[in-house]
Amino acid sequence: MAHKTTKAEDLRVRTPEELGEFVREKEAEILKLKFQKATGQLENVHRVREVKREIARARTIQTEKTAGAAK
Repeated sequence: MAHKTTKAEDLRVRTPEELGEFVREKEAEILKLKFQKATGQLENVHRVREVKREIARARTIQTEKTAGAAK
Protein backbone atom coordinates (compact mmCIF):
# COMPACT_ATOMS: atom_id res chain seq x y z
CA MET A 1 0.00 0.00 0.00
CA ALA A 2 1.73 3.17 -1.22
CA HIS A 3 1.13 6.35 0.74
CA LYS A 4 1.48 9.78 -0.77
CA THR A 5 2.94 12.37 1.55
CA THR A 6 0.78 15.46 1.78
CA LYS A 7 2.59 18.54 0.52
CA ALA A 8 2.38 21.93 2.20
CA GLU A 9 0.86 23.49 -0.93
CA ASP A 10 -1.98 20.95 -0.77
CA LEU A 11 -2.64 21.89 2.85
CA ARG A 12 -2.52 25.66 2.27
CA VAL A 13 -5.69 25.58 0.14
CA ARG A 14 -7.70 24.02 2.97
CA THR A 15 -9.73 25.93 5.52
CA PRO A 16 -8.72 25.85 9.21
CA GLU A 17 -11.62 23.46 9.89
CA GLU A 18 -10.44 21.11 7.16
CA LEU A 19 -6.91 21.27 8.57
CA GLY A 20 -8.26 20.34 12.00
CA GLU A 21 -10.05 17.34 10.52
CA PHE A 22 -6.88 16.36 8.64
CA VAL A 23 -4.86 16.46 11.88
CA ARG A 24 -7.46 14.31 13.68
CA GLU A 25 -7.38 11.74 10.88
CA LYS A 26 -3.58 11.60 10.93
CA GLU A 27 -3.52 11.29 14.73
CA ALA A 28 -5.88 8.31 14.44
CA GLU A 29 -3.61 6.83 11.76
CA ILE A 30 -0.52 7.26 13.91
CA LEU A 31 -2.28 5.52 16.80
CA LYS A 32 -3.03 2.55 14.54
CA LEU A 33 0.58 2.52 13.34
CA LYS A 34 1.87 2.52 16.90
CA PHE A 35 -0.31 -0.48 17.76
CA GLN A 36 0.91 -2.28 14.65
CA LYS A 37 4.50 -1.54 15.60
CA ALA A 38 3.97 -2.82 19.13
CA THR A 39 2.47 -6.07 17.88
CA GLY A 40 5.13 -6.54 15.20
CA GLN A 41 2.71 -6.14 12.30
CA LEU A 42 4.06 -2.86 10.94
CA GLU A 43 5.89 -3.39 7.67
CA ASN A 44 6.77 0.20 6.80
CA VAL A 45 8.27 1.68 9.97
CA HIS A 46 9.16 4.90 8.13
CA ARG A 47 5.43 5.66 7.78
CA VAL A 48 5.26 6.66 11.48
CA ARG A 49 7.81 9.39 10.83
CA GLU A 50 6.01 10.54 7.68
CA VAL A 51 2.69 10.85 9.49
CA LYS A 52 4.27 12.81 12.35
CA ARG A 53 5.73 15.23 9.84
CA GLU A 54 2.39 15.58 8.05
CA ILE A 55 0.74 16.44 11.38
CA ALA A 56 3.42 19.02 12.15
CA ARG A 57 3.12 20.50 8.66
CA ALA A 58 -0.67 20.83 8.98
CA ARG A 59 -0.47 22.36 12.46
CA THR A 60 2.10 24.89 11.28
CA ILE A 61 -0.12 25.98 8.40
CA GLN A 62 -3.12 26.06 10.71
CA THR A 63 -1.23 28.36 13.09
CA GLU A 64 -0.13 30.59 10.20
CA LYS A 65 -3.73 30.94 9.04
CA THR A 66 -5.09 31.78 12.51
CA ALA A 67 -2.24 34.23 13.15
CA GLY A 68 -2.86 35.84 9.77
CA ALA A 69 -6.57 36.17 10.50
CA ALA A 70 -5.86 37.77 13.90
CA LYS A 71 -3.81 40.60 12.35
